[in-house]
Amino acid sequence: MNLAEEAFKELFPTKEINRKLSVSYSGKFKTYNANVRYTQAKMDFSLAREWSEISEEIQKGLIQSLLLKVYKNKTPDGKQIRTLALDLYDSFIKQIPKYSKVTKIDPTIKESFDRMNKMYFNGFLDTPNLVWGRESFAKLGTYEYTSDTITISKVLVGEGMLLDFVVYHEMLHKALNYKSKNGRNYHHTPEFRRREKLFYESDAEKKLTYFLRKKRLRKAFRFF
Repeated sequence: MNLAEEAFKELFPTKEINRKLSVSYSGKFKTYNANVRYTQAKMDFSLAREWSEISEEIQKGLIQSLLLKVYKNKTPDGKQIRTLALDLYDSFIKQIPKYSKVTKIDPTIKESFDRMNKMYFNGFLDTPNLVWGRESFAKLGTYEYTSDTITISKVLVGEGMLLDFVVYHEMLHKALNYKSKNGRNYHHTPEFRRREKLFYESDAEKKLTYFLRKKRLRKAFRFF
């Protein structure tokens, strides 16, 4: 059996493999990313090249996490499941930021990061990569565990308090990581929401919504 077949059988020991399963490694992905594409006849797992140097048990956990997404976090017969490989994979992913290289730090985002770090983390949170993304209204910020990178939408350039709020939100993701249960990852836990409410502007979320609404209207009028 190949690695994908082994991962499938460990996850679903009573289920027959009724597709052709394959694993490949690609340099097209960001560090430690992966995806799965499938039809009725086959299921192809494509992993970032870095995974080829990682323990096969951890790789099986990655493949099993993708399988659980296909099966909506449950086995084909509806049961919840957990494996040693999944636990090893989760542990590995959570450790990656400690060893990721920090090579991109935008000075404006860094100023915001340092303010939030001093106010809410006693200055102890390690600086990740800090970069601007595209001008997105839907995705204002992201924290990528596998590259230890906070990316902020350019729509927030020059928006001091709103920038702080989104940066703080992503810093909480870095600080608190995620919780795994029944094959599902939870990023916005009760503890996350509790700490998010400590932000210095209590109406930040409402003000952010209002700002985005105005910004969208202004952008729309440019085309008339």
